[in-house]
Amino acid sequence: MSACFETLTPDRILDAVETEMGIQLTGLTSPLPSYINRVYELQSVSGERLITKFYRPGRWSRSALQDEHHFVLDCAAEEVPVVAPLSLKNGGTIGEFEGLLFAVFPKKSGREMDLHTDEGWRRLGSLVGRIHLAGSRRAAPSRLRMHPETTTIPEVQLLLDGAFMSPHQARRFGEITDKIIEIALNEFEDVELQRIHGDCHRANILERPGEGLMAIDFDDMVMGPVVQDIWLLLPGNANSCRHEINLILEGYEQFMEFDDRQLRLVEILRAMRIIYFLAWCSTQVDDYTFKTNFPDWGSELFWQREIADLEHQYHAILKDERLSRGF
Repeated sequence: MSACFETLTPDRILDAVETEMGIQLTGLTSPLPSYINRVYELQSVSGERLITKFYRPGRWSRSALQDEHHFVLDCAAEEVPVVAPLSLKNGGTIGEFEGLLFAVFPKKSGREMDLHTDEGWRRLGSLVGRIHLAGSRRAAPSRLRMHPETTTIPEVQLLLDGAFMSPHQARRFGEITDKIIEIALNEFEDVELQRIHGDCHRANILERPGEGLMAIDFDDMVMGPVVQDIWLLLPGNANSCRHEINLILEGYEQFMEFDDRQLRLVEILRAMRIIYFLAWCSTQVDDYTFKTNFPDWGSELFWQREIADLEHQYHAILKDERLSRGF
């Protein structure tokens, strides 16, 4: 029987976690918001609150999930504030229930940080620098490599082969993505890739009163350029956020040296993220929840907007004046 989330009744969730952890739980199985995975809050009879995450079948292999857990555990070993997976009875951090892979984490809460001071931006940079220092210790061989050859080109082909748009829109889409990819391939030459968070926007950085900042949600970790985890923190495009970039890098370089040449990638990476999201959505079009959340996805008007956004982003790339500090 192929694995599916429909088997996750409360009793089965509790049985799976109790078996893998060797502890007794109360009856609490409170679902938490998550479109990709299935996430539940549990409680041990001793009162400890836990979070269990059942991973969407087919999204990541066991080895890819292990790469993610290794990264988070490496961060925790270097005292970077993260939420690390707990050890299970099998000696690892990944359990399995009827073909579904899952992990268990301690519950840790926080709030999104307020960014009203220069010091706040430096603190963000320091946290990212510490994550990247831990990330530089080893590779993640089973994770995606964030490079136009291995991500963007296949994603564009997926969208074109899937006939998700009219011939006219497909032609426009192909033309603008060809231009973006040509620049991207050139700028990615000699760029070092290492383990990074991959989805390091501000909602994934929490403030824990009395403790400081904590990074969460490493689900999308990749081998990529470190600047990916910097530009996602910015409130606007690179040229309008020069002050914030400098402050982030002040904090960052307390722990990791930063190659200024990677700043040339910021607007290219923004375009690559647009393409990535379109390709990811194309794999979800038959999902009922996706159809409910994105009712106009794939319409003529939808593709007009998305292609216009890519054309606008292409011009932003052309306007990028090979950013470097000092400006």
